[in-house]
Amino acid sequence: MITSTSNVQIKEITALLKKSKERKEKKAFVIEGRKMFEEICRDKSRVVKAYFSESYVKEQYAGTDMPEIPYEIVADSVFDAMAETVTPQGVLAIVKMPEYSLKNMIADAGTLVLLENLRDPGNLGTIIRTAEAAGVSGVILSKESVDIYNPKVIRSTMGAVYRVPFLYVDDFLELLQNLRAQDVRLLAAHLKGKKTFDKADYSGKVGILIGNEANGLSEEASELANEKVLIPMAGSVESLNAAIAAALLMYEAFRNQKLS
Repeated sequence: MITSTSNVQIKEITALLKKSKERKEKKAFVIEGRKMFEEICRDKSRVVKAYFSESYVKEQYAGTDMPEIPYEIVADSVFDAMAETVTPQGVLAIVKMPEYSLKNMIADAGTLVLLENLRDPGNLGTIIRTAEAAGVSGVILSKESVDIYNPKVIRSTMGAVYRVPFLYVDDFLELLQNLRAQDVRLLAAHLKGKKTFDKADYSGKVGILIGNEANGLSEEASELANEKVLIPMAGSVESLNAAIAAALLMYEAFRNQKLS
């Protein structure tokens, strides 16, 4: 049993939780909580190692076999110190990153969500979760966007991060040009849209463009869209939260594609 926060494994977990660079180098990330752990155990090959608090083991595995994965038992005080959540549930795991290809994502595309410089972890997590619910084929992000393996993003996906294909691209504008060349119709949520989002054409392959929370889409990305669409708003509201805007367009695409 691990009884010290100075243990090298505890330090590794802390680094993976706090540093994007560490996650990229190790090609692994940390998940916390019972739901996230139970879901990843459906594919045990992705679990590098699990860590259980001493009290969790007594509660969950008393008189039963431990799971057939590499694991360590950790003293409660040490587990509380290394966990990122305020109220740890007693289980976390190091998980291998999945690999997705742009080629396959485009080939399988019904709807893609394209995120330019999205910064907020909660927004990204909500978009990933909504993307699964709305039947989105994949999410593609500019390299300046928040790290999808940020613990706050992982938690807010509620497990959808395991199932929704995603990738980052170095050149977002080149991506948009590539998608257009492959007959993906790009719809940009934009305040200067001439048509409301519910009147847009969602037939065929569609890419939904969502920009930065503070500044929206760059002018260059907006100009590469086939169409700018407007989300009408009452009152004095100038814009919607990025995740809400993305959800409206994702579900409109879902509704149209189900009807076609």
